[in-house]
Order: sequence, then structure tokens, then C-alpha cells
Amino acid sequence: MNPMQDHLPLANIKPHSLAMLFKRVVEPGLIVCYLWLITRIVRQPFNGEYWVLAILTLFISSYVFAELHQRRVRKNLKSARLISAVFIDWALVVMVLAALTYVCELYGQLSPRVILPWVIGVPIGLMVSQHVQLRVMHDLRTKGDIHKAIIVGVNPTALKLADRLTDYPALMINLVGFFDDREVTRQPKGTFTPLLGSMSDVPAYVREQGINRVYISMPISAQPRVLQLIDELQDSTASVYFIPDIYIFNLIQARFDYVGGMAVMAICETPFTGMNNFVKRVSDIVLASIIQLLLLPVMLVIAICVKATSPGPVIFKQRRYGLDGEEIVVYKFRSMTVMEDGGAVTQATKGDMRLTRIGGFLRRTSLDELPQFFNVLQGRMSIVGPRPHAVAHNELYRKQIKGYMLRHKVKPGITGWAQVNGLRGETETLDKMKARIEFDLEYLRRWSLVFDLWIIFQTVRIVLKRDNAY
Repeated sequence: MNPMQDHLPLANIKPHSLAMLFKRVVEPGLIVCYLWLITRIVRQPFNGEYWVLAILTLFISSYVFAELHQRRVRKNLKSARLISAVFIDWALVVMVLAALTYVCELYGQLSPRVILPWVIGVPIGLMVSQHVQLRVMHDLRTKGDIHKAIIVGVNPTALKLADRLTDYPALMINLVGFFDDREVTRQPKGTFTPLLGSMSDVPAYVREQGINRVYISMPISAQPRVLQLIDELQDSTASVYFIPDIYIFNLIQARFDYVGGMAVMAICETPFTGMNNFVKRVSDIVLASIIQLLLLPVMLVIAICVKATSPGPVIFKQRRYGLDGEEIVVYKFRSMTVMEDGGAVTQATKGDMRLTRIGGFLRRTSLDELPQFFNVLQGRMSIVGPRPHAVAHNELYRKQIKGYMLRHKVKPGITGWAQVNGLRGETETLDKMKARIEFDLEYLRRWSLVFDLWIIFQTVRIVLKRDNAY
């Protein structure tokens, strides 16, 4: 080890923990200090109300900054360095603080002379903090205070991991090379990755070169060799990570769980388990109740117009697949002269002759979907989730699209990730339906309450543009 590293600032902090130190401690602390500084400048006493605001800010910003940073790193590492992330994170913290101070009746006791410059000035300080963080990481990398890693096995999964380690220096991991028992000529087609040795050479190399991380990317069929290698690596201080070939599957919320004390790995699971399920349900009830109260007059007017302009019921009921593929009844304002719910259901198209006089308007503006908020309160649907398809369409597409039924691991939604990405309304080709399913499955992997709120915001923006729905 370089003796100079003993005198480096932050030398005793693990490189991969440095970013979290900034997000959880440094940046929240700077925000609170800036609040105190402004009160001094404007000669405002830092009394009990400001102490409450400071404590709330410290805990909320620590959680929000760390959580969003981790999600960016997991989903798209490059976005973790965008300046826009600073404004998004701080805006979310401000919204939460505004709601809490309103509920606690603190807003009237906080001076605008303090709050306005504080809210406006914090992003500047956060950008400075981000710059300092990147400089510190660069210095640590330059001076060798960085994890060294090797990968055992050359296959598509290993190469993808190598790309991640190489392309994103913020991970603070230096990929030294690969080990494999196969010669370069026997590697996957189009792959010619130089090797440092075979699997039997790994233990000695790890000890001699001070390797910190060993990533084993081998098929399950190689279990005996893998177990032997792991046993031999116990004679080193390297962290060992196993990347089995189960990752060739379409993983949904993959995680480790325990059954009677026995460890099992969930390959395909709903994101709504435990506290997540509680958060999702509470947010659905609160948002659906508020929306229903606000839009009740609009719904009454729509009901009168539907009844007055065409014969038939106001509410159209159709069977759809819900959670775990169970049939549910979904409500909509009737927008067509037919009420198909059998073995063959024809999707609405642009200029469809079956539309009533106000049906086209209702579908373009998505006002026909408003009764589904009652489905949400019943617990059959969620505000955000994969859009429910007619039973006839489900039976058709489940045979043609791999992974189609995985979208039913969650409750169907009034709006969804596919809809805000342009896949709203008619899906006249199989490719369009496949694209919709890909977005639905991505939603299952990425779910968070913040993600739901973002989709709702995007839905409102798109609906106001009135596109892609017939």
C-alpha cells in the first residue's frame, strides 16, 4: 500500500461509501447550516420553528438524496452526475417540507426573507458539493485508493458487467481482467477477450495482486468448479460475488428471501410486498379520494351527456384481468354504441363508426376512464400500473408475447409507464403491443412512490395534448 494514502483526507472511507456519505450527511448538513446562516444575515432569531424546520430538512433530505442517488446508480449511472438531478432532488424535498409545515401550521411563522433565499440558494450549494465529491473521487482514483476487481468467466453477462465497471468511474472499481478455463478461440462468437489465466490461477493472483473483488460469472452447470474456487478464495480478503446464469431470464423484483430459515431467491416477484404494499395502497386511497371529490361535478355532467346523446347505460362494464390474472369488472363511461365483452373484442380506431356523439371526445381526453377511480377505491385497480386489457385480448396476446402475463403481478392501473411513453390507445400491430409490455415490465422493476407520482404528472400533461386515443 502506498504510505502516502495514510495521510489522505477521507482515506479511511471505503470508496463506494463516499457518495452516500455526501448524500446522507454532508449535503443535508450544508443545507441546515445555510438555513442558519440566512437567519443570521437577515437578523432573524433561530427559534423553535426554525429548529423544527432544520430537523425535518436534515432527515428528509438525507433520505431523499440517498434513495434517489441509489436508484439512479442502479438504473442509469450517468444520470447520477447530471445537474438536473440536483434540482429534482431539492424540489422533492421542498414539496415534502411544504406539506409538513402546512399540516403542522408552521408556514405562517417562517419569514419569507429567510425561506425564499434558502430555497433558491440551496441548489447552488448542492452543485458545489457535487463538484467537490467528483474531485475527491478523482483524487482517490488517481492515488490508487480504489477497488481492484477481476471477473471469472467470459460470457454475455460478464461482458455487460465489464462495460459497467469500465464506463462508470463513480463506482470506484478498476477492472483488472478476466479468468476462464476456455481458450480465447472458444469464447462466445464475436468475443476475443484476453485472459489473465484459468480458474485455477485465480486464488494466487488475488493474493499476490491485492484484488478486492472477484465476480464469478459462470453457468449453474459449473457448480463444482465454482464451489472449489469460492473455498480457495476464503484464504484471501477479497469480496466474492456470484453472478449465476439465471440472469438470462426476465427478472422482476429479484431478491433474496427466506422460507422457514432457508434462503431462496425470488426471480419473478411483485414489487408490492410488505411496506411497499402498504405505501401503494394508502397512496391509491388518498389520491383517488381527492381526485373523486374534485372531479365529482365533471363526472355528473359527463353522465348526463352520455345518457342524453345515445341510448344505453351511462357506465360500461367490461371484464378484465386483474392482480394474479383474476377476472375483475372495470368501469368506464360508455363511449360507443356497442358494449363488447365476449370472446372477440375489436379495439377502437381513429374515426370508429361505433363511437357516440361525445364518445370520441371522452376517449381523446381520457374522461371515459374517470369511473375507474371507484375501481381503485374498491381495491381492484391502482392509479398507476399496467393498463388492463379485455379478456379476449389477453387470451390472444399471452400466446404471442413472451412474458405477457407477468404484467399481472400487480393491480392494473388507470394510467401506466407505457401510456406516458406514447403507447396510449390503439395497438394495431403486434410490435406495438410488445413495446407496451416491455414498458409494463420495466415499471415492475423500477417501481417507487416517486416514480408513480412522475407518471401521474406526465399523464396529465399528455392528456391535455389529446393525442393517441380514439
